[in-house]
Amino acid sequence: MLTTADPTHDAPTERTGESPARFAAIDVGSNSVRVVVARAQDAGYQILDEERENTRLAASIGETGRLSDESVEATLAALRHFVTLAEGHGVMQVRAIATSAVRDASNGRAFCQRVRDEVGLDVEVISAREEGRLSFLSVARAFDVADKAIAVADIGGGSTEVVLAANGIVEEVYATRLGAVRVAEACRLSGKCSGSRLERAAEYIDEELRRHAKKPPLTPAMLYGAGGTFTALAAMRLAKEGRDGDRDASVRGYRVNRADVRHLVADLARMSLDARTRVAGLNPRRADIIVAGLLVIERVMRHLHVNEVQIHTGGVRDGLLLTMVRDSLEGPRVVTDDQRRVAIERFADRCGCDLPHARQVAWIAGRLLEQMAQAAEGSLGLDAADKPLVEAAALLANVGYLINFDGHHKHSYHLIINSDLPGFERDELRIVANVARYHRGARPKQKHKPFATLSDHDQDRVAKMAAILRVALALDRTHQQQVRDIAATVTPSTVEIAVRTDGDAEVDLWAARRKVDLFERVFGRPVYFAAVGD
Repeated sequence: MLTTADPTHDAPTERTGESPARFAAIDVGSNSVRVVVARAQDAGYQILDEERENTRLAASIGETGRLSDESVEATLAALRHFVTLAEGHGVMQVRAIATSAVRDASNGRAFCQRVRDEVGLDVEVISAREEGRLSFLSVARAFDVADKAIAVADIGGGSTEVVLAANGIVEEVYATRLGAVRVAEACRLSGKCSGSRLERAAEYIDEELRRHAKKPPLTPAMLYGAGGTFTALAAMRLAKEGRDGDRDASVRGYRVNRADVRHLVADLARMSLDARTRVAGLNPRRADIIVAGLLVIERVMRHLHVNEVQIHTGGVRDGLLLTMVRDSLEGPRVVTDDQRRVAIERFADRCGCDLPHARQVAWIAGRLLEQMAQAAEGSLGLDAADKPLVEAAALLANVGYLINFDGHHKHSYHLIINSDLPGFERDELRIVANVARYHRGARPKQKHKPFATLSDHDQDRVAKMAAILRVALALDRTHQQQVRDIAATVTPSTVEIAVRTDGDAEVDLWAARRKVDLFERVFGRPVYFAAVGD
């Protein structure tokens, strides 16, 4: 496998006398296959070379569910060339990712094996969520998104990912099967289109958005668009305006309103395919899918209630390169418990949480879980090793306030699951997110998909930690941190919680007594509270 190269291929830098690390990122997309070769520069990179081949991997998936033999052979040929290019630049690492076409095709796994056997390259088939994360990472580096609600749409050949974020923190990633190639084939938009056909295509896109994007939890101030459809949109608009200059610099950051997108869709739909290939600013190889791609943009804008899109020339490959550079600078390291706690509190603070309250609740929840696990000697199904997880869920329970008070526990789940918090295994983060989600509202249920996907054992852990968290939150209902010590006693028939407080904590105790329903349900015994003096 190609992972290292002779460092003498790099010319030394004047500043350090050392050769900067070089990387190659390969994106096996549904419409095209691309490679970018770059060298690390500070915390970013400088592009040295790039190539693209239109292989249309997704072209036959709608009809057959498979990657066609022709597109597979074309892609293999392109990848051989890309690897040779990367070797010629002396890269230290190559990463190749595949997206919707390979992910969805019945022979996608066989394709990846052929690439490994014949090209010597491992292809990572990434999830739609990871596609969205990489695109957002790219946008967040290119634009100031720290203090506003935004959306990022990345339109590929086989899928469109929509990311919603607030204050630079991802709230939701929606994955849809609305790629430009897929929609063009499904709705027959490659050639000249009638008004009625466009209407049916719009309904098809709207239905997919309703199914997978549902009701957005926030209204974006701006939509940022990544992918070839968006850059083609900007290029066509610039050509129509007669603006000269460097195309990439002009396209980057270009803004288009929804009405202009709608008018361009109508104009292009009236043209034959041959006429579209001659449209100024449009790559002729994209002529057969441009109407579908632009219609997806227009319907996404409608669905999100956003009137303006800003074009981003980066995307998944850019996010991948940024990740590669970051990993090379940081190197493999073990995250200590203290470092993880700092990262959790920093995330909570960015989301506007009341940190003194969150720390108090985390302390109470951790103490309760630990004491009950020890006192029950396993009879309650609690493990003291879960203490860091319930503490993390307590610290993060109210991060959903960043999006909205109503339903904030659900927003907390999405913010946590889409975070990049260090020191957690993926399964641990899923547990933390679910515990935070159930700190209020309905009890855990099988009809809740994020909960239902957990193993039976993890569902039990989530339900019991959520029950403890509800009590812990109630014991600081006033946000006054009046509970100074706590002691839990477990008997075969009861759980008794003695609380030592500073001052009058009657409101907190009253709140705790009202929050015992889930606790008593999962532990199978009533709970009693008592205030004790010094």
